[in-house]
Amino acid sequence: MTENQETQAPSESAEAEPVAAPIVSPEERIAALEQEKNEIRERMLRVAAEFENWKKRARKDQDDAQFRAKEQVLKDVLEVVDNLERALSSMTDTSDSKAVKDGVNLVLRLFHQKLERHDVKVIESKGKAFDPRIHEAVAQVPSADVPVGAIVDELVKGYNMGDRLLRPAAVVVAIAPPTTGGEAN
Repeated sequence: MTENQETQAPSESAEAEPVAAPIVSPEERIAALEQEKNEIRERMLRVAAEFENWKKRARKDQDDAQFRAKEQVLKDVLEVVDNLERALSSMTDTSDSKAVKDGVNLVLRLFHQKLERHDVKVIESKGKAFDPRIHEAVAQVPSADVPVGAIVDELVKGYNMGDRLLRPAAVVVAIAPPTTGGEAN
């Protein structure tokens, strides 16, 4: 062999031997691509579901933050409403106090309009059954005239903002009258 033949032989043999690549049929290639497509689709659906869950959490967090922001301001307004209502209830109908009473009534109506604009509504309590979710019992009174557990008096009005409790009503609840031990002679 000549030197030229020796140098050619290895290069010819390298070209003659193909690289060991797996031979894949078109059906196998299609199946592999279908599997890859399905995996990518599943990942995309998971990411989309996680994004929807995140949006719902963010929306709820935003609603809660808005509620808390309104809550403190509205509680302060409710204190003013309470004081105006107390002032009206303690006034007598004399000629001097009539003008004051009318003025306080106008302010009170304005406050109630503002509260309604913020979806704040009074919880009707008097005569209703005590509900610890919306009432705060501050006193109990024995009574044979109303059922046990009924609200006899409302000391401070309760309020809802939308479907949430803003402030419970402070109420007086009826309890059973004491029973007498025996007959008097």
